[in-house]
Amino acid sequence: MTQQLDQRAFDIYEVDVDIQGILSNEPVRRDVAVGRDTPVPREGGVYAWWFDELPGEVEASGCIQRDGLTLLYVGISPKAPPKTGTLVSSQTLRSRITTHYAGNAEGSTLRLSLGCLLATTLGFELRRFGSGTRMHFGEGERELSRWMHDHARVSWIADDTPWELESRLFGKLVLPLNISGNANCRFAARMSEIRRDARTRARALPVLANPGVGGRYP
Repeated sequence: MTQQLDQRAFDIYEVDVDIQGILSNEPVRRDVAVGRDTPVPREGGVYAWWFDELPGEVEASGCIQRDGLTLLYVGISPKAPPKTGTLVSSQTLRSRITTHYAGNAEGSTLRLSLGCLLATTLGFELRRFGSGTRMHFGEGERELSRWMHDHARVSWIADDTPWELESRLFGKLVLPLNISGNANCRFAARMSEIRRDARTRARALPVLANPGVGGRYP
């Protein structure tokens, strides 16, 4: 893939070499990221999600673009260590990216946002399952994984303190699918509202038995 970034990305390059790294690393497809020979490392770091089709009503004005892909979301693994001094999570880039690509909306904020945006188009809705405390898209998780297989790519950069890099990214990039800590993006409030409305509807509906399928695809 030819690495062709828009002018906004080049401007950011001049400011932060770490941001340059996360933007310039080539995004990979789902089958590569979660395949047997995955190049995703078992290390901490920052990952970036790129899309060749915008999900639902998402507003992507000002987002970084490259090679027909638009950057909509970044995440980190592990999270910042608690101030109480407890140990940092053992999650890695590999485990977290696998959860986003093959888990469900209960364990993935990215899947929750994408599913809420695509629910009408893909024909599913957020529901409560099992004991009633868990919310995801049930058998629709497979359809969401199919959509992500077709349209979502992920890149990453290893980093020992990814929460520090994530904070800088929020200050310089437009990331409409991020909510927490993302006051820089005007769509973040709308995304929060969409998710809140979906949860409210789910709580008003009966609890379903967990289908146990997750986001496996194919």
